[in-house]
Amino acid sequence: MIRVLFICHGNICRSPMAEFVFKDLVKRSGYESEFFIASAATSTEEIWNGVGNPVYPPAREELAKHGIGCDGKRAVQLQKSDYDKYDYILGMEQRNIRNTMRILKEDPKAKVKLFLSYSSRPRDIADPWYTGNFAVTYADIVEGCQAFLDWLKEEGILKK
Repeated sequence: MIRVLFICHGNICRSPMAEFVFKDLVKRSGYESEFFIASAATSTEEIWNGVGNPVYPPAREELAKHGIGCDGKRAVQLQKSDYDKYDYILGMEQRNIRNTMRILKEDPKAKVKLFLSYSSRPRDIADPWYTGNFAVTYADIVEGCQAFLDWLKEEGILKK
């Protein structure tokens, strides 16, 4: 089982979009049983009294335009104990990587990576909470998900 955790600041836009896009991609590719996929935040801004906010409506609507649902997803914060639960911890931007490392303290197995580092154009994924451009974020996430899946196949981690 390949365990993947997507990370962003609040876990209401980019990381849940990546979680559900990747779940959809691996399902359509016939690899659903090979993965455990989740997402988390580096902050608690979207978590109130222990209950996380749902996926932000424009993010949910962008996913729905592509036939992808995210019902029931609520923001959760990354915990230090998550390090042992996941094989890949993928941050949407460099700031997410820094904040992830503040929580985890160390990364001896090099699990923490910039999500689009698997792409032919490594870069941050802009936060649509600020840009308002959920379509661009979605396209970047699709690019990252496909590139990551392709990398897993090329490396022999996932059997073709």
